[in-house]
Amino acid sequence: MPPSELIVLSHLRWDWVWQRPQQLISRLARGRRTVFVEEPRPADIAAPTLRTADAGPVTRVWLEVPDPHHPDVDGLPHLMSFDEPLAGGYGDTLAERLGTGPDRVVWLYTPLALDVARRLTPDVLVYDVMDDLASFRFASPELKLRHRQALRTADLVFAGGRSLYAGVTAHRTNGVHLFPSGVDSRHYAAARAVPRDPARPVAGYVGVLDERLDLRLVADLASHLPDWEIRMVGPVYKIAAAKLPDAANIRYLGAQPYERLPELMSGFDVALMPFALTEATRSISPTKTLEYLAAGLPVVSTRVADVVTDFSGVVEVADDGAAFAEACIRLRAGGVASPERVASLVRSCSWDVIASRMDALIRMRLTARASEETA
Repeated sequence: MPPSELIVLSHLRWDWVWQRPQQLISRLARGRRTVFVEEPRPADIAAPTLRTADAGPVTRVWLEVPDPHHPDVDGLPHLMSFDEPLAGGYGDTLAERLGTGPDRVVWLYTPLALDVARRLTPDVLVYDVMDDLASFRFASPELKLRHRQALRTADLVFAGGRSLYAGVTAHRTNGVHLFPSGVDSRHYAAARAVPRDPARPVAGYVGVLDERLDLRLVADLASHLPDWEIRMVGPVYKIAAAKLPDAANIRYLGAQPYERLPELMSGFDVALMPFALTEATRSISPTKTLEYLAAGLPVVSTRVADVVTDFSGVVEVADDGAAFAEACIRLRAGGVASPERVASLVRSCSWDVIASRMDALIRMRLTARASEETA
């Protein structure tokens, strides 16, 4: 079977934080023409304009629309989506630009792009449910309905964690596959080779700084560990920077390229997952859990359901700043719990293996479709 064409419709931009979409699509793109279509963005232009850019294994595509001059919300810019009225005709524009071809796979990361996906006439439609997007701040009121529509329409549905899988299978059971996020262990193993500075202990977080974090817990942790440094690595998103906790021993390092993350993690003594327990985190399965472990770091987390289920006995669980501080001190002295189990978990959760298994399911569906058409 010749390589298929892959068109990805994503709410996340390719050049933002390197996470599940980039890990999977960079692997699935091998041997395929792959187009990564992003949400529209406002620009100082007179008419909608389709932009493209080569980005390694993929061609990025996005629609620029005349700046709508929407008022900011809490000092944050207006967020656009595939169903934005100003982006009307996005699917038609893409269909005209991309043409047609055999074995076209369209891959959804946001159900708001379902109408665009249909316009592209896929041979196989994949819906990779990586988050409960309807629970996030500024979520479109259409997301819940579109999510159910995408579940009914897709040929294959992938769920990025156990809680997400349970939510998906409440609406559909056939063609649904559990694929929790994985890890590039070779990438993060580089952190193990760098000796840590014993002068001042460091507890660190790597990821997006958004409404899912318990900022009060982070502030309390810093106050309970005055001799430690708390390093927060990642972009601030959907919250005002002024709302971040301010303390002498908290450092914000901002967004960092994926290539630098092992180096930055090598400076941690303990890795943090201080998630608030809210609707926005009820179904998350943090990719960073395995990344921290692959970097050789002990981890302390709040009681995120998938973390408790999948990493019991490996990740330390705590409920507030004081308990986080106690865990950090203990973990720094004792190191990673159950190193044999950690090694086994990291080996069994390779992004290469996950992408290969997904690819096999897609190819099986393409073969079945071809057989149906010739029958």
